[in-house]
Amino acid sequence: MTELASPTRMTKPRVRARRWSRSVRQDLINGLLFISPWLFGLLIFTLYPLLASLYYSFTDYNVLQPAKFVGTTNFTEMFGKDHLFWTAVKNTLIYALLSIPFNIVLGVSLALLLNVKVHGMSLYRTIFYLPSIFPQVVTALLFSWMLNPQFGLVNALLKQIGLPTVGWLTDPTWAKPSLVLLGLWGVGSSMVIYLAALQDVPQHLYEAAELDGAGVLTKTLAITLPMISPTIFFNLVLGTIDAFQSFTFVYVLTDGQGGPLDSTLFYGLLLYRNAFKYLHMGYASAMAWMLALFVILITLVIFKSSGRWVYYGGESH
Repeated sequence: MTELASPTRMTKPRVRARRWSRSVRQDLINGLLFISPWLFGLLIFTLYPLLASLYYSFTDYNVLQPAKFVGTTNFTEMFGKDHLFWTAVKNTLIYALLSIPFNIVLGVSLALLLNVKVHGMSLYRTIFYLPSIFPQVVTALLFSWMLNPQFGLVNALLKQIGLPTVGWLTDPTWAKPSLVLLGLWGVGSSMVIYLAALQDVPQHLYEAAELDGAGVLTKTLAITLPMISPTIFFNLVLGTIDAFQSFTFVYVLTDGQGGPLDSTLFYGLLLYRNAFKYLHMGYASAMAWMLALFVILITLVIFKSSGRWVYYGGESH
């Protein structure tokens, strides 16, 4: 007598592996061939340097001799022996805490002013945007003359109105604020993004608020800022990353010294000096990875906090 097969002993149907047709395979090959220059560039100029810097961060490497593995010596020296490291960290944090809020406030304020419908507004928008497309080296050279304590234009204007002159880039107290003000010169790029966001704010919200008797300040705080908060969040992330990588302005204005008295010795400048002036490539690679990890951590904190103040379509993100 033949036994009935139990459900647990039933064989499963075989699943045939899906085979790609010849045309699909040919399309895949053609696509890979078309993007092969980009893939080649990604592997050679991005992925390889990234992995190589990670390896060199654990070595003593000066370019002229083969790298010598030293373990975590670069990191322990960085946190325990290099006093310039903590000076650079402090200066960079102070600069970031000053420049990021100022850039956001000025960018949003200019966007609100340039969103008003008046004659010739396109010209005004162009004028405020133009400085952001100037090369940073040119801007730094221009401001090095304007902020010169002896014959600079800014101090000359202060004398004309009876105010005391300031040693902008020669006084440790004013050096970092001077760089913050210089960074505001290129606020036009973020201003354009804010302006585009303002164009998308529904007008019926303002009309309803006006019917309720809301004033300009109330409408700005209750409608405008919440509606453009995703754009503010976007610029906050980019501004944070940019602030912690500041290099060009301070290098040009201080001739790579970070003076006066190391008051403008930013992290990027110290990293550059270790890498290309002292040829401490292993130590510089360790500094680069610490900067990357710190920026990633700060960015994650910003993303985590965005749920409390960023709104998409009127709802909290």
